[in-house]
Amino acid sequence: MRIRRLAVEGAFEFTPEVHSDRRGLFVSPLQEEPFLSAVGHPFRVAQTNHSRSAKGVLRGLHFTTAPPGQAKYVHCARGSALDVVVDLRLGSPTFGAWDAVDMDSRAIRAAYFPEGVGHAFLALEEDTIMSYLVSTPYQAELEQAVDPLDPQLALPWPDDLEFIVSERDLAAPSLAEAQAKGMLPRYEDCGKRE
Repeated sequence: MRIRRLAVEGAFEFTPEVHSDRRGLFVSPLQEEPFLSAVGHPFRVAQTNHSRSAKGVLRGLHFTTAPPGQAKYVHCARGSALDVVVDLRLGSPTFGAWDAVDMDSRAIRAAYFPEGVGHAFLALEEDTIMSYLVSTPYQAELEQAVDPLDPQLALPWPDDLEFIVSERDLAAPSLAEAQAKGMLPRYEDCGKRE
């Protein structure tokens, strides 16, 4: 397992070894020992999520109110996507920083995103399937969003695709507006464990 520390504090990319033969492939996107070595604590899975998207679908920039927050471990099970993490945690040493991970169903690269960060992805192929392991159950009233097209963030979305974006994400505030409204999590409230 190759591990890369991302530009956002506490976020990591994991690239597992893919075993291929004439039958297809076998891979373990999440492995406890390398995860513990990189992140420093176990990953508690409370729910698994699965999304299928058409080419050009842009989902995010989503985060969960902290506490409780929600950590995510994400990989692409089919197709390909550009996966982006943005540090939205007020007081974080990397507040406002972002990083991107190229995900596809060949390398099965995965990413871990800690509580309080924003997550978005852009499907680069038809029928792109993203698989998420999350640390807390979904609670609609705790789900928040920041505009994934906010020019202040200048995220690395390609300019040769027409985006398909939900009404919710189109209406999301910019990072500055979210901060002014008091929506953003505080760094010290993220990642608290029992």
